Amino acid sequence: MKKITIIALHLGYGGIEKAIASLANMLCKDYKVNIISTYKVFDKPAFYIDNKVKIEYLIDDKPNKKEFLESLKKGNVLSLLKETIKSIKVLRLRKQCMINAIKKIDSDVVISTRAFHNTLLGKYAKPGLKKIAWEHSHHNNNKQYINKLIKSCKNMDYLVSVSKELNDFYKKEIKTTKCRYISLALDDLPIEVSKLKTKEIISVGRLSKEKGFESLIEVFKLVNDRHPDWHLNIVGDGLEKDNISKKIKQLELSKNITMYGFMEKDKVNDILKNSSIYVMTSYTESFGLVLIEAMSYGVPCISFDSARGSLEIIDNNKNGFIIKNRDINKMAEKIIALIDDAKLRKKLGQRAYEKSLLYSSENVKKEWISLIEGKSK
Repeated sequence: MKKITIIALHLGYGGIEKAIASLANMLCKDYKVNIISTYKVFDKPAFYIDNKVKIEYLIDDKPNKKEFLESLKKGNVLSLLKETIKSIKVLRLRKQCMINAIKKIDSDVVISTRAFHNTLLGKYAKPGLKKIAWEHSHHNNNKQYINKLIKSCKNMDYLVSVSKELNDFYKKEIKTTKCRYISLALDDLPIEVSKLKTKEIISVGRLSKEKGFESLIEVFKLVNDRHPDWHLNIVGDGLEKDNISKKIKQLELSKNITMYGFMEKDKVNDILKNSSIYVMTSYTESFGLVLIEAMSYGVPCISFDSARGSLEIIDNNKNGFIIKNRDINKMAEKIIALIDDAKLRKKLGQRAYEKSLLYSSENVKKEWISLIEGKSK
């Protein structure tokens, strides 16, 4: 039985971390799967990982980004100096521990999830390993990011992108590494879909700047002015939590918006099953697995086109809506259109469910096995 090693920065909350857990669970039925995680940020992974998967943590600590930013914000020189020194020490330890771990890898295939890891893997891995770089982030035409990723893939055998757009882009840019497109996968399909009869809107994601939740609050304010009986649920946690909460209070929407924080998958699924509309206001999104998850419950989705990954998932006017140029008024109009027309919600929701079937774990797993086994594409 072949052995697969997946290299992770951590196994906490995040899209990449969720994808790592999903991939490990898919592959462990056919291979021996090992995850090397730089940091141990929690006692156990944030997302379920099968007991067959072996997990190795390199550092029993986590980055001090939050503490550093708080010190910077407060202007506390002594605290800032302390956190800066700690940050440098942690980064040095991170690199050395990962180099040592990579040198010991005896797997048949290694899957790297960060450009930083790609570089170390290409330099220090034993000869003969199949080295796969797994790219989740959209470059957003950032030349520095693009060049960094391309350089990191110099000694990799494959670059796997989670969207067709990214795959097509890097195929033109990278000549020494083979490029493959493999989408992210649904862990499972729900037994029961939403009836789309509740007055509930949902959005799920990390509460960070790039997810654009403050724009979501502005959109919902316009919706609330027309339909004060509708409610918005926000599921997720992150550094922008306080700013988002302030925005909600500022616009006097506290009674109409619930912020749940991080929730276990089963509880998120319960809310999805009880929702009628899903809204994504991200500034950037390479794929948008949460859209697929919402669609698997038959929930029509609306997204700004700045979330590039959503363009491959949402077929505009067929199973949801794509809003150009981050037009808040236009997004509110489309939400209101779905609120006012139950038949439209149902039609788009049915097509959304049908689209989600393309991303079943069974279909995606076949793609990964084809790559691992060296089958041509």
